[in-house]
Amino acid sequence: MIQGLPNSDFWRGRKVLLTGHTGFKGAWLLFWLESMGARVTGCSLAPEQPEALFSHLHAPERLASEIVDIRNFKDLASLVARAKPEIVFHLAAQSLVRRGYRDPHGTFETNVSGTNNLMQALAQIDTARAIVVTTTDKVYRNVGDGRAFVETDPLGGHDPYSASKAACEMVVDGWRSRLAGAGCAVATARAGNVIGGGDWAEDRLIPDAIKAWSSGQALQVRRPDATRPWQHVLEPLRGYLLLAEKLASGAETAPAYNFGPVTDSATVRKVLSFAAAAFPDAKTDFAELAEGPIEAQALALDPSLAETDLGIHSLWDLDQTVTRTAGWYRAFLEGRPAREMCEADCDAYLDDVSMRQRLASSE
Repeated sequence: MIQGLPNSDFWRGRKVLLTGHTGFKGAWLLFWLESMGARVTGCSLAPEQPEALFSHLHAPERLASEIVDIRNFKDLASLVARAKPEIVFHLAAQSLVRRGYRDPHGTFETNVSGTNNLMQALAQIDTARAIVVTTTDKVYRNVGDGRAFVETDPLGGHDPYSASKAACEMVVDGWRSRLAGAGCAVATARAGNVIGGGDWAEDRLIPDAIKAWSSGQALQVRRPDATRPWQHVLEPLRGYLLLAEKLASGAETAPAYNFGPVTDSATVRKVLSFAAAAFPDAKTDFAELAEGPIEAQALALDPSLAETDLGIHSLWDLDQTVTRTAGWYRAFLEGRPAREMCEADCDAYLDDVSMRQRLASSE
């Protein structure tokens, strides 16, 4: 095994429960798990968009996929009891900031009560050995000073989505001791802004840009100078997989890890400048004043703990991340199969990780 890459021998035949498998990150993670031979049970709502990446990558015969609402404890507990997972990735969530303003009740119910339901269901079985719960970079109490957050910083949230994810962290912490007593380790994963091919969700920068530019319209940008820790979807997924392996091994781990770029966060304006290169006719209208609900102007993560404990750090810089993402969408719109492009991105990423490790070992 090359250090810094998931261990295929560990995952081959391993029983995995993946919630949110029909979502953007969930579909990519499922794709990776399947490639290593894991036996995956997917638990999610049906995809919201007809062009959802999941429908392009997976067929029913490739996994045990169930449409279950994590807010329904009875149905969720039944699925968990039947799946008997050894490893759990909890990605199912209401993950959109602006939707959180429109539907705060549903956001808290999914992100807080849904997570509690899953923890309770897993506590009732004795098969789980590792649980990775994904939250967000927005769980921190952001005072606007632009400092990169570390895992021990206070949690908080100035909007329903952020607050619900901070509360989700508290739910996980409340179950940690009981699960540990049953031989199951749990950690949360706080990822920065994730981009990559196949995301069609509303109110996200790259999907909104692709939809506008591909239809000949100008992209309306409400906060062009807001900064975020952008990263390609494969970056945090590698972290999730390695974290799960370490949790299952019984090794000492922190209760939470940041996954984000080593370099500083970048502005929305800069990201769009790279993305527009794949769409020569792209038009963008930048708002002079911030519009819409309150959102943090600056957000940055310090991922050094993941580098120390898991031996990883981000691989692709902003230019490569955005260029690959925009190129994925351009090729998809021109008729290239989504699965083929995801395979190409995965192959390129794994090759780059392997090269980085070989260079490091020769120094």
